[in-house]
Amino acid sequence: MISRRDLLKALAVLGFSGTAFGGYAVAESLRQRVTRYAISPPGWTPGLKLRIAVLADMHICEPWMSLERVEAIVAQTNALGADAILLLGDYVVGHRLGKFSRPVAVQDWAKPLGRLKAPLGVHAVLGNHDWWDEYEVQVRRSGPTRAGLALEAVGIPVYENKAVRLVKDGRPFWIAGLGDQWAFWPDADDYDSMKRRTRVRYTGVDDLPATLAQVTDDAPVILMAHEPDVFPEVPKRVALTLSGHTHGGQLRIFGYSPVVPSLFGNRFAYGHVVEDARHLIVSGGLGCSAMPVRLGSPPEIVVVEFGGEAVA
Repeated sequence: MISRRDLLKALAVLGFSGTAFGGYAVAESLRQRVTRYAISPPGWTPGLKLRIAVLADMHICEPWMSLERVEAIVAQTNALGADAILLLGDYVVGHRLGKFSRPVAVQDWAKPLGRLKAPLGVHAVLGNHDWWDEYEVQVRRSGPTRAGLALEAVGIPVYENKAVRLVKDGRPFWIAGLGDQWAFWPDADDYDSMKRRTRVRYTGVDDLPATLAQVTDDAPVILMAHEPDVFPEVPKRVALTLSGHTHGGQLRIFGYSPVVPSLFGNRFAYGHVVEDARHLIVSGGLGCSAMPVRLGSPPEIVVVEFGGEAVA
C-alpha cells in the first residue's frame, strides 16, 4: 500500500506532520468503503433487478493510489457480485497532485483494471484529467488519449457519446456514456498554466442529444457522465445519471464542501440527488486531487441496486 516514510513525507510537505488532523485526513484518503443505494426510478422495468458497481476518480499514482491498492480495489469490486461495472473516468493522477506523487504508466494500471469481471461487462468513460494529461491531445483538440487506448487494450470499452443495449433476465436496459464535458482547456497556453487558480471555460466532447438518439426502444437508460454538471439537461427518459469528478468535495464539513469543481457548487457535490423526478448519484470517488487528503468524504466504491422499493 503506502510506506510509513511516504506518509510522513506527505504530512511534512503539507505542513500537517505535527497534528492529529493531518494524520487523520491522509489516513481517511486511503480507506475506501462501499456505499450502497437502492432505487426504482420512474419508468423502471418491473421485475428488472440489477446491481451496478461504480468506480470513479482513481487518480492512480504512487504512493497514494498504488498498483497494489488498485489490485485490492479490483478484488473488492469483483466480490460485490455486480451485474455490470461502470468506470467513470479520471484514471490518471492529475497535474496539481504531481508534487506529492509519482505517476504510474497507463499500461501498468490498465492491467489490473482489465481483471474486473461482471456478467454484463465493464464499461468506461474518460474524465477531464485523462484528457488534460497530454499536451498533444490539447493542441490537436481531439483524441485518442493514452488512458482510453490503454483501457481498450485490456478489453474495457470506452464510450464517447455512445449507448449500448444490454439484457438481464430477458429484460433490456441501456448503458450510455457521455463524452467528457471538460476535455479541453481554451488553448495550449492555458494547458501550460494549469497551476493558476483562475476560472476558465472548458470545451467538451460531450453530445447528449446524439448519445440518447441511439436509444431505440423504451427500455430504461443508465447514463455515465464524468462531471455532474450536465444533469439539468438530462431528460426524464434517463432512469439514472451516474457521475464522479467532485470527490464529494474531498474536504466535507457537516455536509458542506468549501470547494467543489462544478458550476453548481454543492448542489451536485455528492450522493443521491432527485430533481423533478430525475435521479443522479454522484460518487465521492477513490483518489485525490490537489492534495492527498480527504476529510468527511472517504473514498468509496458505489453499488446501485435497481428494482427495490420505488423512490420518488
